[in-house]
Amino acid sequence: MGKTRFRYFTTSYLETDLWIGIDPGSYHEEIEAFTLNKIIEVRKILENYGRKNNKFLRSFSPVESATGAPGIIREMTSVSNVSGSGPMASVAGAFAQFIGRSIIKKYNVNELIIENGGDCFIKIKEPLNISVFAGNSPFSGKTGLSVTPEYSPLGICTSSGRFGHSTSFGKADAVMVACKNTLLADAYATIFCNKIRRESDMESVLAEIKLKKLILAAILIFRKKIGITGKFKFKLFD
Repeated sequence: MGKTRFRYFTTSYLETDLWIGIDPGSYHEEIEAFTLNKIIEVRKILENYGRKNNKFLRSFSPVESATGAPGIIREMTSVSNVSGSGPMASVAGAFAQFIGRSIIKKYNVNELIIENGGDCFIKIKEPLNISVFAGNSPFSGKTGLSVTPEYSPLGICTSSGRFGHSTSFGKADAVMVACKNTLLADAYATIFCNKIRRESDMESVLAEIKLKKLILAAILIFRKKIGITGKFKFKLFD
């Protein structure tokens, strides 16, 4: 991201590992400790809820949240029902968005990026170019989106059937999805990555994405083939 536009730091706790960039004028050293406390808070909510509702953690299809469930749980189950995924398909996006909103509310930062394992919550004032990582694909790091600020804040999330720790039933090198809601971008990236098992799946999946009004943009990469759709300009990187 460079060192001019963003001042960045990393914060990790157990399996959660965030990269956070903040415009230098908004940066405060205390944000780092604040972020760590928020990570711990979110993890405790998920762990406590999951112990009582194991289906929430294990299901690959939508589930309903229990009466009186915490807000982040309700949002994950709501996104699950919209996308058709299991609720945990949006967990990385949930962390990024919850913590991003918390930082904005407390510190009123001008620009902010929170990256959680390839899933990003983004608040920007000027256009931002974002490349997609796609493992060994020739498009990896060389293609991406030019994101414009009128859609900010938003989420841009990536799923892969070729690398990473998340469960995937697909074979795509990468599926990047942008939505206003980071949880929904995360869930949709998972769902559409699952549907690409061979090159011939690319066209039908891209057509399905175009029908989803809540998707702002998407990039699909499978070996030497790429599909692009949406409101943002496609970007080539050197």
